[in-house]
Amino acid sequence: MTAERSSAYGQVATLLGDLGPAKLTPSEQERIREAADELIFAARADARARHALRDVGDLGRHLEATGRWSAPRARRLVATVGACGPA
Repeated sequence: MTAERSSAYGQVATLLGDLGPAKLTPSEQERIREAADELIFAARADARARHALRDVGDLGRHLEATGRWSAPRARRLVATVGACGPA
């Protein structure tokens, strides 16, 4: 694990603490948490890591498509969760 990945994981935790209850359903929060957990512990970009990133990408697109989140905020979510994983 690198300092950058650890920092990204902290940013995800902060995002969930700041926005979670107001902007995300409990199941959406759990999806983000699970994806970040899977990615932070991944040693390489294996199938599980790719699935986690794909799932959070799907969630980001859903949040944007439904108008609940702006496009920049949704992209930032996906990028931050993605930064938890290996290159």
